[in-house]
Amino acid sequence: HILRRCRTLHNRSLKALLGDDLTPVATPYMYHLECLAISRHGERNSALDRVRSYWGAMLDVNATTFFEAFEKKETLSDTAKFYDRPFARSLCHAWAAGPCALYPEICLGLRPLSDGWEQWTCDPLDTIPSAFAIIETKYGTIDVQLDRDNLHVIIPKGTSMMLMGKVFSSSSSSEILSFPRKSLVSSQSVHEWSQKYRGWHHHASHIIEPNPMIPDFEAIQMTDVPTVYQLPGDDLFYMSFIGFDGDGYQTFVAESSDLLHWGNIRLAMGYGDEGTFDHGGVVLGAYLYESYDVDAPRILKRMDDGKFYSLYGAYAKKGTYEPDPGYQGLASSEDGLVWRREKGQSILSIYGPGIVKDWEKDSIYQPWLVEHDGTYYNVYNAKTMPQWIEQLGLATSKDLHNWTRHSDNPILRVGKRTDDASIDGFDTQFTSDAKVFYDGDKWVMFYFGVGKGGASIMIAFSKDLIQWVRDPIPLYTAGENPSGLDKQYAHKISLVWRDEKWYMFYCAVGNSGRGIGLITSQALLCDK
Repeated sequence: HILRRCRTLHNRSLKALLGDDLTPVATPYMYHLECLAISRHGERNSALDRVRSYWGAMLDVNATTFFEAFEKKETLSDTAKFYDRPFARSLCHAWAAGPCALYPEICLGLRPLSDGWEQWTCDPLDTIPSAFAIIETKYGTIDVQLDRDNLHVIIPKGTSMMLMGKVFSSSSSSEILSFPRKSLVSSQSVHEWSQKYRGWHHHASHIIEPNPMIPDFEAIQMTDVPTVYQLPGDDLFYMSFIGFDGDGYQTFVAESSDLLHWGNIRLAMGYGDEGTFDHGGVVLGAYLYESYDVDAPRILKRMDDGKFYSLYGAYAKKGTYEPDPGYQGLASSEDGLVWRREKGQSILSIYGPGIVKDWEKDSIYQPWLVEHDGTYYNVYNAKTMPQWIEQLGLATSKDLHNWTRHSDNPILRVGKRTDDASIDGFDTQFTSDAKVFYDGDKWVMFYFGVGKGGASIMIAFSKDLIQWVRDPIPLYTAGENPSGLDKQYAHKISLVWRDEKWYMFYCAVGNSGRGIGLITSQALLCDK
């Protein structure tokens, strides 16, 4: 409640700054502070527009220095007037030189993260063609050059730079690094791109209950991991989900004609044989789709052999909830409803293939499958103990059977706390359960973060499926549903676009147990 209140105040103050109700500031010095406040509220393009409009108007009256005071409606004959005197205004005033301080931060995202710029961040806007800045520190000169093709940075010895969530350090000598601009994503763009996925309406109850009373599976106590899909030539919607019966996970499938009422639930894939990597449970959901466009129908792709395919999470042991270490397998189906193991061995685990780093040494969890330009991408979460930190990694394949871990894993690390408690820290323990789609000219990842005592639905963007930038403000936080349905956790989503609205299915854990919940971008008639 306190965090939501902080975000409400944050949004109100930003609305006031961008509106016309506040008393206008009277000097460039105060206007510089107003622009700085707008920038640090996440509206750097708006701040840049204001700088260009206000100080640009000075240029329009032939200013070659910064005026102590200025109003945009002034003419050249007014420039020296101040305090009701004809020549009282300083026309070369250091306090009015706001752009000199603002431009490095607004345009290039240059800000210190610690005293003396020992740690600093670089976050260039996507909207500017070029910019450069030089910052003198006790460690040496920070030199940043942005052109149409690349970002060039000199990192002084003894300092470290954060760029797109990754840290680049220079310990022995000044480091000169270059980054292709086509792979860069600014936090400002992320902030703007995420807006269309905000503003959710609640459905008061689970659409699939914790105990859905499936014939022959009445012992199910919890449902989780919804994934909605369709089959070629079939107007029905199908949802796979898992049920936990006290021994482990099995995957079930339900069907619906309207995405709201679900029935005809039956087993999709059950426990594997004793002694196999999936004997303790299977978690389907990483399906191969015909299209990964975010607003495309979620139609499964039938391969040349006539089968549908899915990666899945698995457990070898029964008798407890998500027993370590966890595995991943490859499943296939002839009808998209009943699935079986396609490959006898796990495709990914803490035992291989490849080098298993510390971040994933204790367990492998749920995969997500993407096909792009002849390559299959497996975005998966894994954990390290005893801290229980979960992060997202990447493996690639050309045939779905043989996978190679990405050398720069994890691709989305847990977040770090900052001094802004209202917007940061929602994924400082987990970045998990990614769902990745193509959104226009970039990739969008929906994932859940754990931090601040709960699980929240979050978002990140990428140009290349490898380098990701998150929005630190969740799309949806646990406890937002006034019914208490998701009071504890809101996570593990499935997103569908239909009838000009988003349907987001998720695991809602709260007053009514662990089941499948629903939020929509517009209120459903039954929820009004």
